[in-house]
Formats: sequence, structure tokens, C-alpha cells
Amino acid sequence: MKCPFCNALDSTKVTDSRTVDDGKAIKRRRMCELCNERFTTYERVDEIQMTVIKRNGSRETFNRAKIFNSVIRACNKRTVTSKQIEQLVDETESSFANSMRREIPTCEIGEIVMTKLKKLDEVSYVRFASVYREFKDIDSFMDELSKLLHEKGTSN
Repeated sequence: MKCPFCNALDSTKVTDSRTVDDGKAIKRRRMCELCNERFTTYERVDEIQMTVIKRNGSRETFNRAKIFNSVIRACNKRTVTSKQIEQLVDETESSFANSMRREIPTCEIGEIVMTKLKKLDEVSYVRFASVYREFKDIDSFMDELSKLLHEKGTSN
């Protein structure tokens, strides 16, 4: 740490630390051992702003509420709890945040959500897939159901 008064490098020591902003930052009171001046620093997690690349090529800021609302609609009148939905959205978001990528295609987000929904509730999965994959006719919808039934039959 560089002293803002005498510009000495690595000559400061922390005299007090406390969390601020509901635990999102740490406020540190420091003192320079060369000039004896005191100053305050704040440490915050540097969050990477994620951008979503839409199907048409446009870009927009990642919005977790969009995933949450889509999953809620897919799980409507099912036995899936709000806690399970929250966990699914958390896991989806953290899988991208941990990758340190700044841009994520919507197709990747949709595939991860579908994989997680398939494990959680098959009916919700089919509902989500029908919107996400934009089935054009009953045949494409039936193909997806056949795949699901085949997977279920081979896993038993």
C-alpha cells in the first residue's frame, strides 16, 4: 500500500478493520510508519459486469431476474419450491461468474437452465424448453418429449 501523504511504498500498517455496506466491503484504517499520517481505505470485490449476447446478435447487461421469472413461469403450479428456483438461478449465474467471461450467449444460459430443470422437474423442463427452443409445430414438440421419455427409460 502506498501512503497518500509521503508516497512511501509498503510502509503502512492496518490499525483497524470493519465491514461496511452489509458485509460487501471492508473499511481499513491505516497508518504510515514513516510519516505517521493516518488514512482510510476500502476493499470491495471487483464484480465483472456480464453481457448477454442475444440470438439476433444484440447485447444487453445480464439480468438474473429474467432467468428467475422464466423459471417461475415454467414451474407454475408444480411442486417446485421458491428455494429450489432460487438455488437453480444462483447455480446458473455462478457458473458464468466463475468462468470470468464477460460475454455469454443466451443459448448457453438456456441450455444450463434446461439441464437443471430436467433434474428438478420434467414438466417444468418441457414448459421451459417449449418457449426456449421455440417449437414451430407439434412434431418438434413430440420429438423433444420422445427424447425425454427415451432418457427416462434408459436410466431406469
